[in-house]
Amino acid sequence: MVAGLLVAAGAGCGSSSQPSATVPAGQQKITVFAAASLKKTFTEIGDQFSEDNPGATVDFSFAGSSGLVTQLTQGAPADVFASADTKNMDKVAQAGLLAGDPVNFTSNTLTIAVAPGNPKGINTFSDLTRPGLAIVVCAPQVPCGSATQAVETRTGVKLTPVSEESSVTDVLNKVVTGQADAGLVYVTDAAGAGEKVSAVPLPEAAGVVNTYPIAILKEAGNPSLASKFVDYVTGPLGQQILAKAGFGKP
Repeated sequence: MVAGLLVAAGAGCGSSSQPSATVPAGQQKITVFAAASLKKTFTEIGDQFSEDNPGATVDFSFAGSSGLVTQLTQGAPADVFASADTKNMDKVAQAGLLAGDPVNFTSNTLTIAVAPGNPKGINTFSDLTRPGLAIVVCAPQVPCGSATQAVETRTGVKLTPVSEESSVTDVLNKVVTGQADAGLVYVTDAAGAGEKVSAVPLPEAAGVVNTYPIAILKEAGNPSLASKFVDYVTGPLGQQILAKAGFGKP
């Protein structure tokens, strides 16, 4: 589900080492479409960005990357797009919606999320095929779903999920609420859930890394502010926030 989050100017959570730059009148707001797995980190980055750019606000829409692509290609207005994989960014590029080349800014890998304490004793990827387990994954068109399929191919293990979700946050929620015994999510999502889930390492995912690109959209209403935001994400502070959450290098 797409969730709008308005980040108000001055609502930052701490000081930043990046210099403050007042945003010119008429460039106070941008809309950023971002992958669901970026919700926590981008919200924090948006807070800091607004603090360091007085007068600027960032309106976020978070959802599965494929769903965001559908919205963009159907004419939804936005200034910046951040995808959880290059495949979905390529679709936006092929539709002629980008103002320039995307920039890879981080990466992520999968892990197995289970109930706290791992009561079902799930220790390996193949354990997910045990009879009686309710497993949830992302739909194939979503980056986390594509990565799941890649792990299946590499291991020769075929999963039979009870559902395929439209975003990684939906998969996580199924595990958190007890609707599923396990789910394939990003390491950052499992870490961000804290004590609500336990994470089972997935060594097989090391060779299946999702690279995240970000780009300014051609129809951006505020291209200057959009450029500032992209620079912020790829700059020292943005990279620090992403690394703290468990994201990898691009």
